[in-house]
Amino acid sequence: MAGLSLKHIYKVYPNGTKAVNDFNMEIADKEFIVFVGPSGCGKSTTLRMIAGLEDISAGELMIGENVVNDMEPKDRDIAMVFQNYALYPHMTVFENIAFGLRLRKLPKDEINKRVTEAAEILGITEYLGKKPKEMSGGQRQRVSLGRAIVREPKVMLLDEPLSNLDAKLRTQMRSEIAKLHAKLQTTFIYVTHDQIEAMTMGTRIVVMKSGFVQQIDTPKNLYNYPGNKFVAGFIGTPQMNFFEGTLLKKGEEVEIKFEYSDAKITVPYSMMYKARPSYLDGQSKVYIGLRAEAVSVNPEVVKASKFKIKVRVSHKEELGNQTLIYGDINMDGDGYTESSTRIIISADATAECKSGDVIDAALDISKVHLFDKETEQSILPRIPEYNYIDCEVKEGKLIFLGAELKLPPAIKTPDGKYELLIPTDAITTGGKDAAITVKDCENINGKYVVSFELGERTMFAVADEEVKHGKAKIDVDLKKISLIKDGETVVEAMPEKIRLEGKLVKEKVVEQVETDGKFKKKKVIKFFLQIEDCKLPCPDSAATKLITAMGVKKAFTEKLIYECSPYDLTVAEEGISASVESVLDYGKEKFAVCKIGETTACVYGEAYGEVKLLPAVDKLSVIQAANDIRII
Repeated sequence: MAGLSLKHIYKVYPNGTKAVNDFNMEIADKEFIVFVGPSGCGKSTTLRMIAGLEDISAGELMIGENVVNDMEPKDRDIAMVFQNYALYPHMTVFENIAFGLRLRKLPKDEINKRVTEAAEILGITEYLGKKPKEMSGGQRQRVSLGRAIVREPKVMLLDEPLSNLDAKLRTQMRSEIAKLHAKLQTTFIYVTHDQIEAMTMGTRIVVMKSGFVQQIDTPKNLYNYPGNKFVAGFIGTPQMNFFEGTLLKKGEEVEIKFEYSDAKITVPYSMMYKARPSYLDGQSKVYIGLRAEAVSVNPEVVKASKFKIKVRVSHKEELGNQTLIYGDINMDGDGYTESSTRIIISADATAECKSGDVIDAALDISKVHLFDKETEQSILPRIPEYNYIDCEVKEGKLIFLGAELKLPPAIKTPDGKYELLIPTDAITTGGKDAAITVKDCENINGKYVVSFELGERTMFAVADEEVKHGKAKIDVDLKKISLIKDGETVVEAMPEKIRLEGKLVKEKVVEQVETDGKFKKKKVIKFFLQIEDCKLPCPDSAATKLITAMGVKKAFTEKLIYECSPYDLTVAEEGISASVESVLDYGKEKFAVCKIGETTACVYGEAYGEVKLLPAVDKLSVIQAANDIRII
């Protein structure tokens, strides 16, 4: 058995169409992973790249400990189940299941044993002597699964295997496949466009759209913590209600106003700690998301709620033990047309209302989702990127929430009040800058999100290890902070990435080559990464990746972007020509601000005048500029 590692996987067709963009994922052994999304999102293409049926344009695919980019499908130790069964009509069920084993020339006894065991697992023993035409769709799909099972693969790939079956049979086969995964204890990767299949089968789900991964998480987390509007609307039935609105901070409260209606509610500001203050100005447009079950018309719930809106009922759908009430929060809306004021409410079967009624509906504000109107990304992310705090700069000190930090020489700004942005990864526990109380530490997809109190305000940090609850102290990496005044950034965080333009070149060089114990001079091809006036030796493995991904001609003619961190450039005797413009002194660390051609780069260490900079080649990321493909 084996896990999989997909690093910066792309699929680009000759016409330039990118079917899959920068797919990154680690799949553990024995996981059941589901790729889900609308038609054309890239899910089947990704599966076919894993299977070896599609070439990988760029990136690295590992199955177990082996890189399999150039490995033939038959050598990858995977088995694939297709949508259309792909059975041989002239063969019996036994012969269909055994066909692959016979091609591999396994002993007859071993073939009989594997086919019999697979048939027993799938409940098709009595059909082994029949032809596929004598079987139902569900039974044929079991045969297709049996043919995959007998291979005893490291990874099982299933490409929409249930889409040809009717609804009742799909439900039954979902249970059968989940049971099969539990019994076989191997890695399953399953592709579907049906979000119900994804939610009921996967240990983790990959939601895709237009070739991009939107979110990877467990079914429960995707439902409760969607990262963007697309995921929020795609996962869950009925679809989440979306309203346009604005947020206005009033002291320790925030007014949520629903556009195109008179509806508005006021919620505690503590609910908005993860949101950037610019969203709370009453002008910035947001999407307000509420699932149908987060809205209640139960009289007792409505009576007790502080968060109510008016709804004009248009019609109902009675579904036995559940009733879906359709309506509009705009009293002039019709409730039938999908709009930014239509609402769907999930109620119990006893709910009493009729078309035309204007009723009160209570909102569960703990279930409210907010998304940026333009980017459609959540403005209350589960893993926050920043802490947003009011602060003051006074006599060389940064003062916020009762903490005082001495500003380093690199940060120069007049005394006054500012908005402070502290990235969550700029805060580390076990320091000495400020005393805090750790309230919670949650493991979210391998990252620990620490929530703590500082000056009666909740803040967040991201850690690689679990942090204990209780009293602690933190350090703040001041080179990562930003200060904003009147909407303009007056102190910027130091850039964490340096991007330099260049290209791949090849040259014939003379080397001493040993042949039969004797050294002779010989011309050999060597590859170099050229940046400005400097040529860096490029390992053959890296050059091969570039040539394979871009093609022989483009690899040596197209512009490349070389990316590294300030810590991956050092001053040396030979390298890229640069001139030092200034030095940023952050106390513990100093960085030389260098001009490389038209590019400004911060380089770790102190330097002056004209210098040569040498990048660590093994730390460079290489990006094809034309298609924005990260190849290395």
